[in-house]
Amino acid sequence: MTAQLDIHRLLDDMEAGIRQQLQDRNITAPVVVGIRTGGVWLADLLAKRLDIAEPIGELDISFYRDDFSRIGLNPKVMPSSLPFDTEDRDILLIDDVIMSGRTIRAAMNELFDYGRPASILLATLIDLGARELPIQPDVTGRTLNLADNQRVKLRGPDPLHIEFQQTTG
Repeated sequence: MTAQLDIHRLLDDMEAGIRQQLQDRNITAPVVVGIRTGGVWLADLLAKRLDIAEPIGELDISFYRDDFSRIGLNPKVMPSSLPFDTEDRDILLIDDVIMSGRTIRAAMNELFDYGRPASILLATLIDLGARELPIQPDVTGRTLNLADNQRVKLRGPDPLHIEFQQTTG
């Protein structure tokens, strides 16, 4: 899959899916948290589209990764910022790409260190499958099946676009 994806169409689909999930779960006052970096860009756009007035939270899950001791620290690690209490709150967690589920597991571990949310609704722009953990998004912009030598990356923030890359080896 190397065709161009329309980011605006995917955001429209995500917005509609999130609105439906919020309605189905009777959630009226969610807070939005994005996983750095692409998830934060998406969280900002989706919070505006959903008319969520509270500032968005930003998670940097670098210290929570289960491969931290193997790959080391990301040189661009920044502190997480949650400008609201997470205890008993409904959290809309946003990431750009889900593959193995390990990033989401790390994000949830960090969220629980801040308090026990009432619920977490997970929305991702792209789902690549290939789960290693039983974590599934509630809302996905698009599910893709890539070849072993292909990668996908959200670039931005302005303009926000999806880039496909070929790996060697």
